[in-house]
Amino acid sequence: MDLIKPEFGLIFWSLITFVILLIVLRKFAWKPILGAVEEREEGIKTALASAEGARKEMENLKADNERILQEARNEREAMLKDAREIREQTIAKAETEAQDKANKIIEKAQLAIESEKKAAMAELKSHVAGLSLEIAEKVVRNELSNKDKQLKLVEDMLGEATLN
Repeated sequence: MDLIKPEFGLIFWSLITFVILLIVLRKFAWKPILGAVEEREEGIKTALASAEGARKEMENLKADNERILQEARNEREAMLKDAREIREQTIAKAETEAQDKANKIIEKAQLAIESEKKAAMAELKSHVAGLSLEIAEKVVRNELSNKDKQLKLVEDMLGEATLN
């Protein structure tokens, strides 16, 4: 096997071309490539910082939401408690007013009953007195119509008067 060996001139010119290529690349391409890499690295760092800031902001918002929700629950409970107290006060007031009205109605009814009772008693007394007079009149008439009975009645009355 025969190995092909390159000549010195070819190696020399290849080496010179490679060095020139490296210088040209360094002068024109290296800075833009490194700038792009650094810019990309800065963009990634900025994005990571933004993501971290957004995460912290989300945690703060979540804590604020929990606090607001708890305040709303507390306020709702306070409103319900106030509503219950107002309802109980209203019911108690209505019961008191109803009881007062009922007592007044009962008192008026009792006064009316008492008045009607007195009127009925007066009418009954008047009627009984009238009936008593009529009965007495009939008895006296009957007694006085009989002469023997009249004499006996006079004697009895005189006997009673003398005994006393």
